[in-house]
Amino acid sequence: MKKVNVSLRPIVSNINLPTVIKTAILPGDTMESIFVATQVGEIFYIRNRIARLFLDIRQRIIELGTNGGYDERGLLGLAFHPNFYYNGLFYLHYSKAGTQGQGALSGSFHPNPCEPETLNLRWVNRNTQYDHIDTVEEWILQPSGQSQRRRTLLNLRRPFLNHNGVNNLNFSPETGRLVLTTGDGGSGYDPFNLSQNIMEIAGKIIEIDVNTDILINNLPAVTRFNELPEAVQRTLTVIAKGTRNIPGIAFQRYNNQYIKYVGNVGQDLVESVFSFIYYKPIPVTEIISASTQNRSLNEDGLINLGWRGWEGDLPTPIINPCLSNPSLVEETIAYYNEAISLATKRILPLTCYYHMDSRPDKFSGTALTGIQPYMGNEIPDLTGCIVFIDFVRRGSTPARGVLAYTKVRTECKLNDYSIIEPNYNFGTQSAYYVSLGANLTQSRLYLGVYGSSNVTDFNQGTVFEIV
Repeated sequence: MKKVNVSLRPIVSNINLPTVIKTAILPGDTMESIFVATQVGEIFYIRNRIARLFLDIRQRIIELGTNGGYDERGLLGLAFHPNFYYNGLFYLHYSKAGTQGQGALSGSFHPNPCEPETLNLRWVNRNTQYDHIDTVEEWILQPSGQSQRRRTLLNLRRPFLNHNGVNNLNFSPETGRLVLTTGDGGSGYDPFNLSQNIMEIAGKIIEIDVNTDILINNLPAVTRFNELPEAVQRTLTVIAKGTRNIPGIAFQRYNNQYIKYVGNVGQDLVESVFSFIYYKPIPVTEIISASTQNRSLNEDGLINLGWRGWEGDLPTPIINPCLSNPSLVEETIAYYNEAISLATKRILPLTCYYHMDSRPDKFSGTALTGIQPYMGNEIPDLTGCIVFIDFVRRGSTPARGVLAYTKVRTECKLNDYSIIEPNYNFGTQSAYYVSLGANLTQSRLYLGVYGSSNVTDFNQGTVFEIV
């Protein structure tokens, strides 16, 4: 695959960290506006490179950056209803103010196959031992131009501050349902194996039927599907499990069907992009019924990304320093039995890239932060390809994110990828690639860049168009 050269055209600068970049047509308008959601709780819409405030929910967002500035909570999801132009409905996912807890574990977690209890931890006292509560809400843009919250769809207790997903709301063009991508809950190595437990909300890709207009006051904060009110259970289906941390889901129309793309952020070694066309969603009511009747659940057709037994195309490893030789490391399969049992149940990645890669045409990555198909013609070398970004190239000084791409897979094997080289001078400023967006027809791509890895270093964000 060839290296592709592009330019970055600044659209708006000096904003807070941009977590979501999308476009929509405002009711009564005739053209798309670019919408940018920031981690601290602002949503702007951009016209002629001027950012205007659409909604400010900073007072609703949990206090960010309390652990030194880096944070994975905040305003993480924004999606517009397919009929937004007519009904004004849009959806938010954010970490709620006033919900800070003590966390599910008192310290860091590291699995040790020589100590079996570390492989079989359980999340106990969930009502008190959690980090925060995330909420998914429906809002409406009123004729006056003001936005108002209509109802809460989900309140989710999260065990740790990280792995909440980002850009984690999108509407499926196939089903018309709202898709929520949830991370495994955080820490590292998925301590409680939430991602493979079908009853757990963490570590899943979920469809929500928002056209069932259910209004429940004081919706409880939950961790498992069976803790939800029955009316809410009936609106949910699970389409995938085994996710670690997902930067959203993207859809590409291809030969009269839709390819779905999701990424899984890696643990120590590898970042992965997955794709699938066919899947068999499982209604949450069916999951609960099987559990209640103590019978096995038929998961044929359910997408499984393989975490925590697999990290991309590799069995999940733990890496320890060699005490006898500090220059070397000992590598062990963390969850051997899980890796074996999931080997034939998981789907294989479309492409992977690694945290250490010395090949001249590759890069050493850190964390996958966005995926978008490109269906435009202005960058011919990328037409029909899948573009993805990494947070920061390992070892780069000053810090630089990475643009890359792969192609639609027609054979059952791991795809190659290549770097996209941007022609832009960031000078001495750090440039972390934090979000990737597209317009409604996927003919334009937008890149969110931040000058710091800390959310509390304010107003260091720029949104570019990739041209």
